[in-house]
Amino acid sequence: MTTILVTGGTGTLGRPLVARLRDQGQDVRVLSRRDPHHPVDLRKGEGLDAALAGVGTVVHCASSPMGGDLEAAGNLLAAARRAGVEHLVYISIVGVDQVPYPYYRVKHQVERLVEDSGLGWTVLRATQFHHLVRSVLRALGRLPVMPLPKGLQDQPVAVEEVAGRLAELALGAPAGRVPDMGGPEVRDLPSLAEAWAAASGKGRRMVGVPLVGRTYRAFRGGGHLAPGGAVGTVTFEAFLAEQGA
Repeated sequence: MTTILVTGGTGTLGRPLVARLRDQGQDVRVLSRRDPHHPVDLRKGEGLDAALAGVGTVVHCASSPMGGDLEAAGNLLAAARRAGVEHLVYISIVGVDQVPYPYYRVKHQVERLVEDSGLGWTVLRATQFHHLVRSVLRALGRLPVMPLPKGLQDQPVAVEEVAGRLAELALGAPAGRVPDMGGPEVRDLPSLAEAWAAASGKGRRMVGVPLVGRTYRAFRGGGHLAPGGAVGTVTFEAFLAEQGA
């Protein structure tokens, strides 16, 4: 049995992934800044060689919109080569090559680093998690009137379902870029906001606000959607019923 290391193993996606792998009897090592056994900051790289000793597969979930992903990936890939890692699985986002949002561009650059790393690799792109959509709607719902970017759609997916797919990929052979994974429904933003308002008990007047710019046009064009990869089964309403608004 090979040891599987999960970066960001204490995060939103990392936690259910680690649990899924351990439930299947896998030897899993968690790497994060908060883990007591392997408290590694990937942006600095200190302690990576020790953390990767004896590891056969890495699932790279650690990521931050605040920056540092390129440095983190470079350090991780270099250490993985030194350790003789056989397979690196990277979770990316649908639309990183279509939407010129800065965080998406960085994720796309990390994909290229993984592809050119010399390691066996697999890249899965997923649509946004239900958690993120809820967070955005919570923030907008603090105002008496919810301003919703006009004409946008989303296709949120359950993080547990993405974790299940990543576990399958981690236990398989390197597969390159695999089909995108999306939630079960492509929804317009007002319908998602209405679902959140109903679940939270916060009645809000909603106003569509037109925005400008290349990023907004790309989102309006659906560059972040995966209607052909709608393999998730958990709807946004089901997520809110279980997790709360």
